[in-house]
Amino acid sequence: MKSIQEIKRTHEARLLALPDVVSVGIGMNADGDEAVIVGLATPNPETQALIPEKLEEYPVLVRISGPARAQ
Repeated sequence: MKSIQEIKRTHEARLLALPDVVSVGIGMNADGDEAVIVGLATPNPETQALIPEKLEEYPVLVRISGPARAQ
């Protein structure tokens, strides 16, 4: 079984290339399981339809995080 870090690295570039995707990270879902978190700058139903519910065995969550800002 691949680690969630490997799964994230494998799919990160493809996900970041989608419109309005500003981040791809790792977090926990409501059940406390590790999940890939995809951050969108704004709600975008077309992009959300392209994001899978799972990447391999890990769930994917979509969060509206707002635009990326440099700190």
